[in-house]
Amino acid sequence: MVVFPHAKINIGLFVTGKRNDGFHNLETIFFPVGWSDILEIGRGEGESGSFRFKNTGLEVGGDPGKNLVIKAYHLLAADFHLPAIQVHLHKIIPFGAGLGGGSADAAFMLKALNAFFDLRLSGQKMVTYAARLGSDCAFFIDDRPAFASGKGELLEPIELTLAGYRIIIVKPSFGVSTPEAYAGITPRPAGYDLRQLGQLPVNTWKEYIRNDFEATVFQKYPSLTLLKQQLYERGAEFVSMSGSGSAIYGLFKKDREINLDFPDCCVWQGETLI
Repeated sequence: MVVFPHAKINIGLFVTGKRNDGFHNLETIFFPVGWSDILEIGRGEGESGSFRFKNTGLEVGGDPGKNLVIKAYHLLAADFHLPAIQVHLHKIIPFGAGLGGGSADAAFMLKALNAFFDLRLSGQKMVTYAARLGSDCAFFIDDRPAFASGKGELLEPIELTLAGYRIIIVKPSFGVSTPEAYAGITPRPAGYDLRQLGQLPVNTWKEYIRNDFEATVFQKYPSLTLLKQQLYERGAEFVSMSGSGSAIYGLFKKDREINLDFPDCCVWQGETLI
């Protein structure tokens, strides 16, 4: 079975408070976009619970025990008698970008295992498993635009479409870690109820919403300020950093001709999924 875990962007991101558990409360919109990895699963050889993992494309690296795809398998294997399996992840979505690529891989792994082994898990049960893997993993189960609050795990479906728009995502050569982005953040109340965003024209969004991480991340990486400015200069209706960065995206009318020359950056363009 082959599935295509895809990225998300954050439309608006307000860091509203510090929690007693050390995390932060936030308010944001998660919106799916088509920049995708490729994940293939199949039956393997060996005893039940045996797991073989192959990685191509961008190197995942790091401690295999912290790989969210592997953790997703073991999460279900703890509750179900899963046969031996082999997994191939072709990684395309860049790391340290604020695009949720690792979370998408984990959520799509859960969905693929559910379908492949006919586990018959309900959508809500899948959301419960996904939330145990990471704050934004649950979003990729239902995979529809959602208003997220809490740590990002509390989701409310919203009516928001970007039909008629093309999205361009520019990822510079460096990434931004989540702890790095939170350093220096001062929580403050949300400036706008993001659940009402669909009532506003896209070209007015910049007057109402912000990504709170931009203030601190742009100060450390001034080149991101330049990328945002360049996307506006090339005709974007709205530009923002996604999540904690470092990817910057712009929303353009579909009929707009766009210069995609961004040296030393990884660039993706496509229509939005909704």
